[in-house]
Amino acid sequence: MRAEAQAYVDKINAALALLRRSLDWDRALRRLDELNARVEDPTLWNDAKKAQDVMRERRRLDESITATRAIESELSDTVELIEMAEAEGDEEMAADGTASLRQLAERADGDKVKALLSGEADPNDTYIEINAGAGGTESNDWAEMLQRMYTRWAERHGYKVELIDYHAGEQAGIKSATLLFKGENAYGYAKTESGVHRLVRISPFDSNARRQTSFASVWVYPVIDDNIDIEINESELRIDTYRASGAGGQHINTTDSAVRITHLPTGIVVQCQNQRSQHKNRAEAYNQLRARLYERELAEREAAANAVNATKTDIGWGHQIRSYVLQPYQLVKDLRTGVTSTAPSDVLDGDLDSFMAAALAQRVTGEAVVVEDVD
Repeated sequence: MRAEAQAYVDKINAALALLRRSLDWDRALRRLDELNARVEDPTLWNDAKKAQDVMRERRRLDESITATRAIESELSDTVELIEMAEAEGDEEMAADGTASLRQLAERADGDKVKALLSGEADPNDTYIEINAGAGGTESNDWAEMLQRMYTRWAERHGYKVELIDYHAGEQAGIKSATLLFKGENAYGYAKTESGVHRLVRISPFDSNARRQTSFASVWVYPVIDDNIDIEINESELRIDTYRASGAGGQHINTTDSAVRITHLPTGIVVQCQNQRSQHKNRAEAYNQLRARLYERELAEREAAANAVNATKTDIGWGHQIRSYVLQPYQLVKDLRTGVTSTAPSDVLDGDLDSFMAAALAQRVTGEAVVVEDVD
């Protein structure tokens, strides 16, 4: 088989292996049989919520298993077609088979990423919190660049974006910002972005045009609904109010409408100032706190299950997950997976899917998995 076709076959087989591993294939088949049997039980609908949960799990498993089997079948048929065409010297048929493999590889990659979004909170909306590191104006500007990058990424996926909290830098950029992304699987895709992001460039704020390194941290945690019970003891909270900052009408900086809540046992701090009402800001900050505590619980579960928690270490400048180099060369490199891009402008414009897909795959395999084109 020609090298191009073989490269597609290898890529499809790698995706299939990851699909099977993420599903825990044998267990998934047994579980689907169990769920099919439960659906046939008329008493299931005596508890509507329980029935909906069963139907949702059944649908997800059935779709994943069916998609995997379909790719395996099409791969086998297409490889057989190409081998027959090559044996008969039919170049046109062989080329058509290779084109089919390319399309199948793209589909397998898409199904692989969907299968990786199997976490409890993956379908949920998500908060993304960005904080500038030490370095004043340089880091503040970099934090704002990250805010724009994630906003552009969200727009590419059709997500709605809300600015929950914002603290402007003294000269430029931002000290911190919290964004809310609303859309299917927003948390599932974004969760691998937590960590420290490093920028290397010629500083636009340095009259001597020296190269500068800046850092900013990103923290991702899911929005949770009322069905998830997170207990919060009011006596363990410190609630502060302050005047909202930033542009936005005469209400800004005139009343103590912004709210900051500190959870004393964990040290988690959340804040909100996007609403005019202190009551609404308090409610939103409380939602953020529940989400942060839930994310903490998910991280603890993952750490216990895998003995590794690659993306949720304590954020410090020694825990970079990605470097963005604009000078002296053009390169973005994920330090966990090895995925690179020589088009930083595209990445900073929201082209993050290849980085996210590789990081999601790594969480399943425990190994660095580089997602790349075979063109």
